[in-house]
Amino acid sequence: MTLNSASNRQVTLLRKLNRKKYRYKEQLFLIEGARAVQQILESGIISVRALFFDEDQQYWLQDEWRLSSKNIESCTLAGDLFAEVSDTDTPQGVLALCRIPDEADIDDLAMSQGIVIAFDAVQDPGNLGTIIRTATWFEASGILSGKGTVDLFHPKVVRGTAGATGTIPHKNGDLSEILSAFEEKGWSIFLLDAGDDAVSLPDIHPTGKSIIVVGNEAHGINADLMTERRTKVRIPSPQKRPQVESLNAGVAASIALYDLAGKQS
Repeated sequence: MTLNSASNRQVTLLRKLNRKKYRYKEQLFLIEGARAVQQILESGIISVRALFFDEDQQYWLQDEWRLSSKNIESCTLAGDLFAEVSDTDTPQGVLALCRIPDEADIDDLAMSQGIVIAFDAVQDPGNLGTIIRTATWFEASGILSGKGTVDLFHPKVVRGTAGATGTIPHKNGDLSEILSAFEEKGWSIFLLDAGDDAVSLPDIHPTGKSIIVVGNEAHGINADLMTERRTKVRIPSPQKRPQVESLNAGVAASIALYDLAGKQS
């Protein structure tokens, strides 16, 4: 099976998608890696517009890629070009050009149940990707991305999700306004915080509508979000005097998701 080489126009587009403004202008993003792309194709949730294969690795000749290459527009890229548009030091052979899903309506999200994860100025792409991947595992109902949070479709975030990007309804915007809208619909809001006045996670008894808020890696959650109606939650250490000041944001969020998902009524 022979594929055509990507056109100059396609290569230019792939290069541009490393920048946020072009991702949202074109409403497109990239997923790299055989396992991640296969997961997206199998789920059928995300619209895959085209596949690009590294000429040197020749994935399209493998049986598992033959059908996809026939059903979806597919092209090859010379090894040096593939490495240029790739976000990894060791390119993984296949890229999927995908449509960014539309943002969810706040009212529709608020009418759902389960767990929603909210990000307040989370800036590390690896942390964000890890949390989204974990939220997908625990079947979170939605993602809320506040100001200052790295783009959900940043290449490093996408890589960290391992194929989970775009599979959970998401909403970007002013987190203060969004959380207030959810509270009006009966949602409980839990703010991950390491302070002494926070409630220990094992003592939390959530309802069927819970939002976990994850704050900035260095500064935590914005003080404006810490209202009396909301509960600050800390993850206790078995040590009386822990040897570290706090947990990594991705780890803390994953623990909270595991705990609260098991308690949902």
